[in-house]
Amino acid sequence: MKVVKFGGSSLASGATFARVKQIVTSDSARRIVVVSAPGKRDAQDNKVTDLLYICHAHIRYKVGFDDIWENIASRYREIAKTCGLSMENVESMLSEVRTGMTRSSTVDEIVSRGEYMNARLMAEYLGYDFIDAKDWLFFNFDGTVDYEKTYATLRELSSYHSHMVLPGFYGSLPDDSIHTVSRGGSDVTGALAAAAVGAESYENWTDVSGILMADPRIVDNPKPIERVTFSELRELSYMGAEVLHEETVFPVRQANIPLYIKNTNDPEARGTLIMEEFDGESAEERSRFITGITGKKHYTIITLNKMHRTDDVSFLRRLMEVTEKFHLPIEHMPSSVDSLSLVIATKAIGSNLHAILAKIQEVCKPDSIKVCEGVSLVAIIGRRMAGHAGVSGKLFAILGEQGINIRMIEQGSDEINIVLGVMDSDFAATIKTLYNSFT
Repeated sequence: MKVVKFGGSSLASGATFARVKQIVTSDSARRIVVVSAPGKRDAQDNKVTDLLYICHAHIRYKVGFDDIWENIASRYREIAKTCGLSMENVESMLSEVRTGMTRSSTVDEIVSRGEYMNARLMAEYLGYDFIDAKDWLFFNFDGTVDYEKTYATLRELSSYHSHMVLPGFYGSLPDDSIHTVSRGGSDVTGALAAAAVGAESYENWTDVSGILMADPRIVDNPKPIERVTFSELRELSYMGAEVLHEETVFPVRQANIPLYIKNTNDPEARGTLIMEEFDGESAEERSRFITGITGKKHYTIITLNKMHRTDDVSFLRRLMEVTEKFHLPIEHMPSSVDSLSLVIATKAIGSNLHAILAKIQEVCKPDSIKVCEGVSLVAIIGRRMAGHAGVSGKLFAILGEQGINIRMIEQGSDEINIVLGVMDSDFAATIKTLYNSFT
């Protein structure tokens, strides 16, 4: 059994519905389908979920929303008509949802209806059974997943529903009220479903052919990544790459279920395979040792210099008390014998820089403090870097040739990433140079 999830861009219209049906029916193992709400059909279009958020705001402030609702309803009518579905059924569903949208409805209830209606249409189109997410995906009152109850319920449902369509994004709380997932809703639902039934694999279908080695807005036609580990995925996601967030796929990682990122518009493309680890190397991996290059802009580096800093055993504790006081997440902390730097997102510092520096001076009494603003972090990520000598030396050489000054360099303890600090003005040039040199 394979669990397959389709994002909003893959389900935006009747034409994309037809493409999804071709993909699902081409493999008899694709028996559990998780769907998002309809996404944008073009750049000027709206996502149905966004329109539902607007509906909730209008209801809350007693403002009419008939025109917005008609926009939403027309999307589902178009899908049903194009796919040859029962218009009577779709009108009944739309009436049911519209009647249920009242002032007592929570925002989670209203915005979840996008997935609910799309799943009902897809179930009818495929001839699969519709299973409402509230009847199997259970949350505790604090918003965490009740894994034991969730897994047991879906396993039981799968024993007598051989083919199912599940709406993503939401489930239910212990009081039976609707609760939506805060991050990557349908991705989480798909991963939970795959883990619950012990799926052979979890396929996440979207509008790109897998994860790319670099941002296509910076690098022209970057190569797709054939295989990536969950650890590398986490690093890529954390450092700014627009990929699945590691938290959204935790259930399949924990269950050691292979995860494929596939392109609905190009189903024959290889895509990206994500697993905990791989046996051996593919031909592509033997040709290079870098998995991906990504980064984030707008950081500040605060560097403290103090002679014999390492002899002051409470220095770090006092410094960390200052960062805690100002709620500053520390991205990196490179150090030498007499100096230590804090790399912090400039947004987190806000207007408190002078207050932060004054407090550090008061409690740590450094000999000097230097501040470097407008810094970007660029990460080279690859599980095979540990087996290659001279990577850091090559980094310095090729960036030096381009006149790019490295303000910071740090390597993770697990040796799957090297993070560089460069000026914001050098951000794109750094990524292009590294991509062209290491791929």
